[in-house]
Amino acid sequence: MFNIVLIEPQIPQNTGNIARTCACTGAKLHLIRPFKFDINDKTLKRAGLDYWDKLEVFYYDDIDNFFRKNDGEYYFIETGGDKNYTDIKFSKSAYLFFGKETTGIDKNILTKYKDRTISIPMSENLRSLNLSNCVAIVLYEALRQYDFEGLN
Repeated sequence: MFNIVLIEPQIPQNTGNIARTCACTGAKLHLIRPFKFDINDKTLKRAGLDYWDKLEVFYYDDIDNFFRKNDGEYYFIETGGDKNYTDIKFSKSAYLFFGKETTGIDKNILTKYKDRTISIPMSENLRSLNLSNCVAIVLYEALRQYDFEGLN
């Protein structure tokens, strides 16, 4: 169904929580290196519980490696996007991109895909929501659009 793409994740607990969300929803998880943690980190594994064997996870050396291997409908979730995530009708195979916890998605990518950059509304003068919360918010909106097909 949907594809969650994490560009250079930095906090193992966030990545673990996102892995768990992907397992529970049937979304595929794509992880783009470099990471700021060891993929075998116990906090990563603990946050993902025993769900790691219940999801499809793919690893890439860098963003170019990802783009060479995957083609599809891309959306980049970032503070300051022109469109709200609820304005989008996602295809079932959409790739939902999320950037590093500290700096977000590279500005060159956002410039290239300006028409595919979307935001989650939040209070002014605040930097961002937690990464794992952002993934859940957007993914569940995409799932809602298909009446949570395949989920109980």
